[in-house]
Amino acid sequence: MEKRVLIVATVPSMIGQFNMNNIKILHEIGYIVDVAGDFTDVSVWPAERVQKFKNQMAEMNIECIQLDFSRSPLKIGRHIASYRETLKLLKERNYSFIHTHTPVASAIVRQAAHKIGTKVIYTAHGFHFYDGAPLKNWLIFYSIEKWYSRYTDVLITINKEDYRRAKEKFKAKKVVYIPGVGVETEKFAVCKVDRPTKRVELGVKDSDFLLLSVGELSERKNQKIVIEALHKMKEKGCIDNIVYLAVGKGDKEEEFRRLVKDYGLQDHIKLLGFRSDIDKLCETVDCFVHPSIREGLGIAPLEAMAAGLPLISAAVNGIKDYTEDGVSGCCIDPTDVDVMVTAIKRMHDDVAFRTSCASNNFKTAKTFDIRNTNEIMSEVYRGRV
Repeated sequence: MEKRVLIVATVPSMIGQFNMNNIKILHEIGYIVDVAGDFTDVSVWPAERVQKFKNQMAEMNIECIQLDFSRSPLKIGRHIASYRETLKLLKERNYSFIHTHTPVASAIVRQAAHKIGTKVIYTAHGFHFYDGAPLKNWLIFYSIEKWYSRYTDVLITINKEDYRRAKEKFKAKKVVYIPGVGVETEKFAVCKVDRPTKRVELGVKDSDFLLLSVGELSERKNQKIVIEALHKMKEKGCIDNIVYLAVGKGDKEEEFRRLVKDYGLQDHIKLLGFRSDIDKLCETVDCFVHPSIREGLGIAPLEAMAAGLPLISAAVNGIKDYTEDGVSGCCIDPTDVDVMVTAIKRMHDDVAFRTSCASNNFKTAKTFDIRNTNEIMSEVYRGRV
């Protein structure tokens, strides 16, 4: 009898970015894998990137199943429809278990799985409720997660704050802590690039001080604070040779492009869109900036650390698991523009500080290596955890 597993996320980027190693592990164990999500959603990945992912899945004999999920918890009609789609799928396929991601889709999946008795592993990539979170997050998401935890066989958390809360407050059969989804530290550690040539490609000078961020252009990822900080520095005449490279797509892109133009920052900010050369970019820049308002853990800053970059990072939930002010770089309030200005200035001016933080970060990143997380996930899939 065939063993079949379903991996679910609201959008395909969550599967493509964070589950390829999980798929590999499942194949090695002997499972057939299906993936499901809303493949019409191009809010994170553009349509061509989604199609490329679907082609990749087809080459691996993995079926991509369309389920019309929504990321908003308030679209009740759509949730009812996607619940019916999910229930129908689970009845037809008889999965050994489901590994689900993203909060709204995972609530729907767990409700359907509970109805027919299918086991569920749920990875929480950072609860929307956390120390200091808005009250509405606690009222909506805490209630949802606490209720559906009782329909969860294994609840995986990727930061220590979430792990403690889930262990103490939730009803999942097992709660497991994994240090993130795994970083290919060796890929970033050994990457070599001709910096001057790469900088010419990017349209920046060899003498420029480059800041880099990687992530969806969104309110949560909070790239806007860097734009505002550079605007303030320009007004004060202290922006010097600083250039900010922002990698990613998202619903804030047009707003950010408008701000760059309105502030006259075209020579200091470049929105690069989707890129597949993050390791090379990390070797080309001087500092990584990760100002998220909320973060489950954050794969991008860990990759930057593995490349030996200092960080300007937000002092919030998951990021605090691997950062320390003055050790990893500058850990700041992600809502304070003046503090961001100070952090950028310090990174720009203090070479010894940058060098020390870079060395510390290179060592810290090894804790989050993909080999560690793969070992734990293998044990979870085999039912040994």
